[in-house]
Amino acid sequence: MTTNVHVSFPGLGFEKGFDINPVAFRIGGFDIRWYALIICTGIVAAFIYFYLRAKRTELLLEDDILNLTLLAVPLAIVGARFLYVITSLDKYHSFYDMINIREGGLAIYGAIIFGALTFLAYTKINKLPTLKFFDAICPAVMIGQIIGRWGNFMNGEAFGEGFGAEKLPWRMVLENTYSGGGTNTYVTHPTFLYESLWNLLGFVIINLVYRKKKFDGQIFLLYVAWYGFGRGFIEILREDSLLVFGQKLMVYVGFISCAAAITAYVLLAKRGHKDEVADFIGSKAAEAEDAKKEVENNDEA
Repeated sequence: MTTNVHVSFPGLGFEKGFDINPVAFRIGGFDIRWYALIICTGIVAAFIYFYLRAKRTELLLEDDILNLTLLAVPLAIVGARFLYVITSLDKYHSFYDMINIREGGLAIYGAIIFGALTFLAYTKINKLPTLKFFDAICPAVMIGQIIGRWGNFMNGEAFGEGFGAEKLPWRMVLENTYSGGGTNTYVTHPTFLYESLWNLLGFVIINLVYRKKKFDGQIFLLYVAWYGFGRGFIEILREDSLLVFGQKLMVYVGFISCAAAITAYVLLAKRGHKDEVADFIGSKAAEAEDAKKEVENNDEA
């Protein structure tokens, strides 16, 4: 059913607010929603960044970049739907209901996991530098998340109640009027905006780090740590979190992935430093050997 959404920000002086129709337009008997259009826009923007970063910075081949994109995008969508469904089984009564994404229901961590597994499998099978591909794709994923979260806004979802939301100057009031009758009103944290801004800040920082990248995997691990840390806190606020055994699954996934990424970052950084030292020692040894040979040649002459 179509849900009309009325949004206002009384703390910022927008008491009257405005209405949002989640449906952008219709083609035949199908609704084309703003959510879908915004997600597709995020995917296209992410691809453009990935293509340019992978080709120009990481010097990866265009064929591999395109092949991975064609494989990873649909599988990431499958993953996003899969994770949402398995954590919300009580909502579905048939296999068709489970695969009918027109009714909504995607979990970003499912997309990240399935996308990462696709990258891992492709690069291992074709003997390509996995971490270089991961480094190039992660800021692109952030672009998709920055844009994609506004699809939640158009649907009137991904909001957070409690924790002083009613006192915030930027509090958002959502009124969802269902076609079946009735209205639900929420005074919320605009958690979709929190996550979009968190990713925007992370995107800027990570791109600054990228200019002086020290080892393969550095950008990938920074992304996992940054996103996991922010998502963990934001998920605490959300009222529509995915629950497993009554617990907010993404809170734990966020903080655990952050801790794992920081640990891996330290280990990879140390290994990278050791490699640099080894290269330096090796170069000095080679110079000494060349000098020795030059002296011997002079003596023979």
